[in-house]
Formats: sequence, C-alpha cells, structure tokens
Amino acid sequence: MAARITTERITDHPDADAITLQGVLDALVDPVRRSIVRQLAQAPEDIACGTFDITVSRSTGTHHFKVLRQAGIIRQYYIGTSKMNALRTDDLEQAFPGLLTAIVNAAAKET
Repeated sequence: MAARITTERITDHPDADAITLQGVLDALVDPVRRSIVRQLAQAPEDIACGTFDITVSRSTGTHHFKVLRQAGIIRQYYIGTSKMNALRTDDLEQAFPGLLTAIVNAAAKET
C-alpha cells in the first residue's frame, strides 16, 4: 500500500495571493533559511525535514521551516510520518518573477 500524502496537519500555508515581498525577504534574511531554499531548488525531488544539510538543533530547524512556510516560500506535507518540503516555485514566480532564481543563485555563492 502506498504512503498517504496529507496536508491537514499543517494549516498555516498562505494562499498564493497573500504572499508578500516583505514576508519573503524577511524570511530569507537568515543564512540557514537561504540554505534550505537553495537545497530545495537544487534537489530533484521534495526533501524530508531531517535530511537537510543544516547545522542547527532540531527545534531551531523546526522554527526555520515554519518561517519559510508562513512566508509562502515552501509547502510542507506528510508522507506517512515524514514531513516533506517543496518550494512554491510557481506561486513565487507568478508573484515576483525572477526573485527565487536570484535568491538561489546568490545563496549558492555563500556556500
């Protein structure tokens, strides 16, 4: 039996039209969050929370994912017990054309 994909446990994703430039830029001030976005952009598929290459505690990581989610940068969902992360590329590109690409390219230079 295939794992069930669920989003009902995560209810604070903003609608695409509620994503603001200020919220996105505020979320991306932190280098850990930029690293998460860069890793998602470079990954061939969505990534589970525990598999990112970040050097912060689990609770701090949870906070960073929440900030990115509430800013509308990522979408989180569960597959079984794994919390998966996906960039909201289409929503961000529609709201702010070219911004995500510029952020990812700049973040890649930080590594």
